[in-house]
Amino acid sequence: MENPLLHDFATPHGTPPFASVRLEHYMPAFEAGIAQLRSEVDAITGNTRPPTFENTVEALEHSGVLLHGIESIFFALNHADTSDEMDAVANEVQPMLTDVANDISLNAALFGRVRAVWEARDERDYTPEQAMLLEKTYRGFVRSGTGLDEAGKERYRALTTELGQLSLLFAQRVRAATNAYGLHIAPQDEARIADLPTDLRRSMAEEAARRGTDGWMATLQPADYEAFMMHSADRGLKEKLWRARLTLCYGDGAEDNREAVRRIVSLRVELARLLGYATWADYTLEESMAGSTTVVEGFIDELLVATKVHAEGQLREIERFAAAHANGSDPQVRQWDIPYYIEKYRAAHYSVSDEEIRRYVGLDDAERGVFELAGRLFDISFRRNEDIEVYHPDVRAFEVFDADGSLLAVLYMDYYARPSKQGGAWMTEFRPMFFTADGREIRPLVSCCFNFGKPSGGSQTRLSFRELETLLHEFGHALHGIFARGRYASLTGTNVYRDFVELPSQILENWATESEFLDMWAQTASGEKIPEELVANIRRSKKFMAAYQNVVQLSYGMLDMAWHTLGASVPDDVDPGAFEAAAMLPTAILPRMGGVCMSTSFAHIFAGGYAAGYYGYKWAEALDADAFSLFEQRGIFDRATAASLRDNILAPGGAEPPMVLYERFRGRPPAVEALIKKIQ
Repeated sequence: MENPLLHDFATPHGTPPFASVRLEHYMPAFEAGIAQLRSEVDAITGNTRPPTFENTVEALEHSGVLLHGIESIFFALNHADTSDEMDAVANEVQPMLTDVANDISLNAALFGRVRAVWEARDERDYTPEQAMLLEKTYRGFVRSGTGLDEAGKERYRALTTELGQLSLLFAQRVRAATNAYGLHIAPQDEARIADLPTDLRRSMAEEAARRGTDGWMATLQPADYEAFMMHSADRGLKEKLWRARLTLCYGDGAEDNREAVRRIVSLRVELARLLGYATWADYTLEESMAGSTTVVEGFIDELLVATKVHAEGQLREIERFAAAHANGSDPQVRQWDIPYYIEKYRAAHYSVSDEEIRRYVGLDDAERGVFELAGRLFDISFRRNEDIEVYHPDVRAFEVFDADGSLLAVLYMDYYARPSKQGGAWMTEFRPMFFTADGREIRPLVSCCFNFGKPSGGSQTRLSFRELETLLHEFGHALHGIFARGRYASLTGTNVYRDFVELPSQILENWATESEFLDMWAQTASGEKIPEELVANIRRSKKFMAAYQNVVQLSYGMLDMAWHTLGASVPDDVDPGAFEAAAMLPTAILPRMGGVCMSTSFAHIFAGGYAAGYYGYKWAEALDADAFSLFEQRGIFDRATAASLRDNILAPGGAEPPMVLYERFRGRPPAVEALIKKIQ
């Protein structure tokens, strides 16, 4: 069988020939890629010459190119455009990938060669990038069980294999449960949704029709859920939707993740202790900017102490506002009421509403805006190329060019929600930037995925302010990949510490409230530009409830740390909901509702690589507030500051320690005061 995944792609820029790739191609491609990787590793260990950086460390770095390319394509599509059949392939191939990874990390002969190069590192000069690759390679072996005895290695294999399968299953259940849920509103109950925006009602009607029923269907897809909670005055419907979201995969049924949570945490505890660490957090945070559990917990506590009283004051203000507008109904504010009353409060006190903002924020215009922003900052350009194959008709492909006309990357933008796509928004790569073993430079293929509502009738999707921030956020991640510079794939682009990777994305969000940026593109369908007064009101309103939202975000980080600072396995009778309630108690502002649990759908920490790392969003927010202050001082389009951001943050990837890179950009260590000032 001619398998397009097993050849250099002859398409423009070596982009994947998606139209030619079929489901039956994946497993043979994985098998061939694994076999090739094993052969390449055998060649390294069988080399009779003394180990050197080039014939061992670099050779290992250059191994597995075929397999890594297949993995990148398959798992990117498994998130963005999957099927039950593709999930079945993922379930079959995951233990195969874990097995070959373990065979490499536990290979005593291979580690012996790496260790010899490491121990002789002072005998030659290395570039910073070479030194980082050597250190990362050596530490990777040490942290992956190579020093264990044979019984320990066998247990390590079993633990990592089961963890890989459980994490995959966790994510599949969350996606399935999210797609399955629907809150039906019958035609005779139309009055209950009369206050919803026209576009939302239309998408709900389309969803009901898609499911073979009449009326309207509210779902848990992020964009529709958030819009419903923000605009619906029907507290009964909102409570049902809120509880559905907060009980996702929590309860009896095929998608129940309670045992998966307990098992994943227990396996991580055992794995950490097997490797000599007290907890999974201790193991994970060894490779982070924070560096330790103590630092992370201190950081969370500092932000909580600085902002909780302000958060409580903001909630009291919302409660007073709600009581004044209760119209005889129960005035007590519940969790499902808060988005609605925040929206009403902002409209009343700041003349800002989500629907008013949407009038000026069309998706096509916003896309042009973020591309122009990158052009003004970094002197790069974007050109859509419809000859580049895409994996779904909704996806747009762009060539990205540097100031000298050279190709930087191909960028795929995948905007719209669909049942085959997981929820949320993310950036990934079909291929990283690297140099091949024979010296050819390979530029990256970067992809950004969202879950915006798809328009009908030829109009463009209108975005909320939060969705505009999300677009900028993921585009910031994309720039991290686009500007990648270096020789080694494992060190380029977003291959950095978890609490540093969100800096490029979060700093881009700051432009969402800058008039000079919005004035470039934000306009109504008739061409009316966004008024400066509205932008000023958005800036003012953005600070309202910022402390409250900060405490909510800290509660997620605190929950993550609670699960991953356990020093023993989780007993079978521990209810994740009860554990969660206790863990999040220090951040509680409203009384917790009974019978809810977010842990069973918290894919970031149980399936997405953020275990003991969710605090990183707030950590990076502190970095971004401090970093953006330079643009505030010098101008939001200052080319010199942007060049420094590119050269010192975006381009180097993981070639140097992130604190070194940050201090090179900022001129000093980061300070948390800018974030506290921003949200108090």
